[in-house]
Amino acid sequence: MRKINLLGSYPNPKNRRYVSENLRTIKHRIVASYRGKEFYDGKRIYGMGGFKYDGRWKDVANKISEKYNLNNVSSILQLSSKKGFLLYDFKKKFPKMKICGVETSSYAIQKTMKEIKKNTKKVETYTKLKFKDNSFDFVIALGVPYEYGLDGAIACLKEIQRVSKGNSFITLGSYETQKEFWQLRQWTLLGITLLKENEWKQVLKHVKYTGDYEFVSAKKLNLISKKNRI
Repeated sequence: MRKINLLGSYPNPKNRRYVSENLRTIKHRIVASYRGKEFYDGKRIYGMGGFKYDGRWKDVANKISEKYNLNNVSSILQLSSKKGFLLYDFKKKFPKMKICGVETSSYAIQKTMKEIKKNTKKVETYTKLKFKDNSFDFVIALGVPYEYGLDGAIACLKEIQRVSKGNSFITLGSYETQKEFWQLRQWTLLGITLLKENEWKQVLKHVKYTGDYEFVSAKKLNLISKKNRI
């Protein structure tokens, strides 16, 4: 288990992102919670602001493949595969690789890239996966565990550990100061469990997690406190 940056410059924006108490209200979070068209392809205030393939995940796929010695006979599972961009880049690199995406959003599955749509499954939750133990060489879950309460995050992490063969990569919402906590809280639409880094490490130890991880923080997201800016 180690902290490692496999995402390169993503999600490290060069431009500052301004946050304030009223930036994203309960109205915005309600809309985002459905993970539908407004979340993926609506206004930025409701989510991703237009989630389109632009090739940015190619470098991530290359870095992961190299780090974990993945190849054409490897198997990969991505939790919250969204529109399948990362899995698409894996498939382009390794045409015979066994890829699988699970997604709770019907809209995301509908908009998943046609090349891998058949490899994507609709699920109700990431806390109880319908796969046998040790099914995948590598499991990816970007921003997934901390979108649950602590009990759900623990269940999700246990499932990642169970269905993988020990290798996985996850991202977790974290902070070190109260200012950073509120900046991240004001920015995130779906994040629920935000913990300090040492607290997340205790959680990972509790679930006997053996994969790798990275923290998503206000600093990494380049969040700045200021009223009425985004």
